[in-house]
Amino acid sequence: MTDSGKQSFITDIHQLDKKGIGQAVVWREEDGKRKKLKLAIPSTLPGEKVRVVVDEPKRCRVQARLEEVIEPHPERLAPSCPHFDRCGGCVWQHWRYEGQLRHKTEHVKTLLKEHGFDPGVVRDTIGMEHPWHYRNKMEFTFSPEGLLGLHEQGNFRQIISLETCLIAGERIVKAAMEVARWARDHQLPGYHKDTHEGLLRHVMVRESFATGEVMVALFATEAPEGELKEAAADLTERITKALPQVKSLLWLENRAWADRTQAEQTHVLAGRDFIYDELCGFRYRLWFDTFFQTNPVQAAKLVELALEMGKPQPHENMIDLFCGVGTFSLPFAKRVKALAGIEIVETSIESAKRNAKDNGIDNTYFLARDARRGIDEVLEQFGRPELLLLDPPRSGAGGKVMRKIGRARPERVVYVSCNPETFAADITQLVPFGYTLKTVQPVDMFPHTAHVECCALLVRGS
Repeated sequence: MTDSGKQSFITDIHQLDKKGIGQAVVWREEDGKRKKLKLAIPSTLPGEKVRVVVDEPKRCRVQARLEEVIEPHPERLAPSCPHFDRCGGCVWQHWRYEGQLRHKTEHVKTLLKEHGFDPGVVRDTIGMEHPWHYRNKMEFTFSPEGLLGLHEQGNFRQIISLETCLIAGERIVKAAMEVARWARDHQLPGYHKDTHEGLLRHVMVRESFATGEVMVALFATEAPEGELKEAAADLTERITKALPQVKSLLWLENRAWADRTQAEQTHVLAGRDFIYDELCGFRYRLWFDTFFQTNPVQAAKLVELALEMGKPQPHENMIDLFCGVGTFSLPFAKRVKALAGIEIVETSIESAKRNAKDNGIDNTYFLARDARRGIDEVLEQFGRPELLLLDPPRSGAGGKVMRKIGRARPERVVYVSCNPETFAADITQLVPFGYTLKTVQPVDMFPHTAHVECCALLVRGS
């Protein structure tokens, strides 16, 4: 026991939780009784023996601080990033990449087995040849003092001021650092989440690896007018000089209390209000709030996998559920008779229509509806589809939507998932309708994190 009531333990890491954090169990004495204490220990790996410090040992479940690795995992590495110990952007830079991929494969197999599926259908996770600087979009946050960075691991209210970021595109880092210097030079205050005072909230940077275009979007509580007009002009000069690839420089007003990158009004400081990106030979317009795959290298592989599994045919009708801006719709539409895309976000549907037109695709029908109502409407107009693809959010499609899919009786279902837990639960709903899980291919979209994407094929009546 330390002087301040903290307690030190030596323990073994028995597993990782779904966030990639090491888990351990120790026993403590309290009032003459032995009580179990469950620990979450960042920067640890399964099988390691470690010494940790617990700040609140009287609780039953706490996050502990790693003090020493006594017996390291054979795949342990020294993290490459100077911010790794505090920043919440990555959790596994201390783990050899091959080990990360193996763990992700086993994680998917375990979840499917728990839901009654054969884990043998799961292929090895597809990794990246160069798993660094892979993100084409990052959102940075200002601290109340005006410092720009990312949230501290396990502490959403603490901002870590950054010198670099090894998972972001290099132009993204350069743009963020330029904005950070500008904010310091003008002594502009950051936004305080508790008092709801201050000016600067977030910076979002998008970079197209295909076209080279960059978007820089600054979120602030006031318009770039009056006393801020001169600062905004200086920001424009700095960014356009340092990064001629910036084709969209935006100042976005956000006065809402919710801590999200949203805007009540958009001010274009330079260029246009969108940038062009390309994926699998198709061109897309991306606005600041457009959802688009954040790892273009792996996203291209995901599209190829979906096409390989779905085997779209020229005589077939298809539904793309949760279609977004048409990331999967456009490549599939080139190969089927007709495609109906369904998405609840109206701005995404408008973008999907525009993207189809920009790419010369005229056999698509995009509908702004929630998934359940959208399926009914499409079935009424187009009849039963031979092929259905869905790419739901992390929360999954849900039982009601999955049963709608089952009753629609497509011959083949391609499920693209960013959350293996909800994926495994969702596909159990298709089993009573005669569907068999044929293949699951995990894809590592986010190296050095615990996230894993999957592309899966289910076939009816086989």
